Amino acid sequence: MKSRNFWPLVGLAVLLVFNLLFTPGFAHMELRDGRLFGTLVDLFQNGAPVMLLATGMTLVIALGGIDLSVGSVMALAGAVAALLITEHAQPAALALGAALLVGLLAGGINGALVTYGGVQPIIVTLVMLVTGRGLAQTLTQDQKVRFESPAFEYLGNGTLLGLPVPMFIVAAVALLVGLALRRTVLGLYVEAIGGNPKTARLSGLRVDAIRVVVYMACALCAAVAGLIAAADIKEADVANAGLYLELDAILAVVLGGTSLTGGRANLVGSLIGALFIQTLTTMLQMKGVITEHTLIIKAIVALAVCFVQTAAFEHLLQRLRPATGA
Repeated sequence: MKSRNFWPLVGLAVLLVFNLLFTPGFAHMELRDGRLFGTLVDLFQNGAPVMLLATGMTLVIALGGIDLSVGSVMALAGAVAALLITEHAQPAALALGAALLVGLLAGGINGALVTYGGVQPIIVTLVMLVTGRGLAQTLTQDQKVRFESPAFEYLGNGTLLGLPVPMFIVAAVALLVGLALRRTVLGLYVEAIGGNPKTARLSGLRVDAIRVVVYMACALCAAVAGLIAAADIKEADVANAGLYLELDAILAVVLGGTSLTGGRANLVGSLIGALFIQTLTTMLQMKGVITEHTLIIKAIVALAVCFVQTAAFEHLLQRLRPATGA
């Protein structure tokens, strides 16, 4: 029996091998000023926001929900932190903490409306997608907010043990979520609710509270991603921060093998899916493909990888094997 991560790993491996062979400079690595530089390192640094979004999205999808607002939460969190530092002269720690609280609030609103308001998750989070970015644009007067804060910038450009700090942030968040899913009852409850919410409720699980907590956790991951994205370019760009990344996050989770209908979560697969998307994006950029064509190619490749994970593809392989043997 194949591992759940077999096809995601195959897809990522094929893409990496192709780039190592046919993309000039892809494998180049060098150590400068105590830090490792190269495209392979950039995959993790630039892919950190999508990996964080995919981590939170895994929880929501495993619960049987969806969150389209994570990109807007990224923009809002970055804007709040930048404004507190520049216009209100607040310490970086306070600004970052406030941005994370904004993320938790957005997730709490999503979870409350889905749970207690009875509104479909896709509708609630679509409204938050529009509201969150609109609020970020209102706060910044739809302008980029440039800041100078070494402590804040460290999140996006800092170095630890010769590697970019975002890599360690992703690793820490993924480890915490992975432990929660596999070593605590929370993971069991999330998958039980995602598999059959009515049965879970009849079994005495606090379905409503868990659903709200999961949406808050997803938005918190988005807020962290937003802070990293803002720190990387030293400004809050509310028009572009997190744009379309909610789709990349959902796609990464699907590529990783977590079913959109809910149930068992595959966090490792989601992270592999996020790396696959970032590798594909980087490859196309290095080959000079324009953004519009990049989106089309990403969609086609992702659809192909999703298809090979389906029962229909397995059935097709079984039908071809006898013909090949003959």
